[in-house]
Amino acid sequence: MSSISIIGTGNMARTIGTLAIAGGNSVEVMGRDESKAADLARTLGSGATAGQWGAVPAGDIVIVALLFDGVVPTVTRYADALAGKVIVDISNPFNAEFDGLAHHGQTSIAQEVAKVAPAGSSVVKAFNTVFRNVLENGRPDVFIAGDSAQAKADVATFVKSLGLRPLDVGELRMAHWLEGAGLLTVGLARNGVGHWDFALGATEFLG
Repeated sequence: MSSISIIGTGNMARTIGTLAIAGGNSVEVMGRDESKAADLARTLGSGATAGQWGAVPAGDIVIVALLFDGVVPTVTRYADALAGKVIVDISNPFNAEFDGLAHHGQTSIAQEVAKVAPAGSSVVKAFNTVFRNVLENGRPDVFIAGDSAQAKADVATFVKSLGLRPLDVGELRMAHWLEGAGLLTVGLARNGVGHWDFALGATEFLG
């Protein structure tokens, strides 16, 4: 199983942490508010610990479970503490109206993370197309993008431990389109599907 550190103490951190513990992984919770991190670790139970904000994460995979505007500053703050780690960005950079992306140009939060991440680390985009309630109660596909085949394989192993199916969409530049897919899910929830209890996935048709 995997050794995971989660930076963040919000709803997605709680949900991924819960699934990770149930899947037999070890989980370290790190938060700017260290009392909240300790509370979440206690809630997650056996197999979870609280780490010190800014210290070297214990996990080989570091999931940055923060709002999009806090991801790059946090990775910058951690700096060399993330050397050699697989950094997973799960964020969606939606604008205030939730009808467009907050950044401009063909980039993504994950690509911007890669610009400031320390040497020897690898960045993977994952989990951003899945609503939290679906992650809690369903078995959605998890799309992943990254430039390192080994990093993606490590994340895929972790995803499988959660009982979910990882689907590799290609290099890290595809994270831009994954963020667009995250926006697409919001449009579907508000319009054609009409609720939030669904996820994008892939269905194979074998003739």
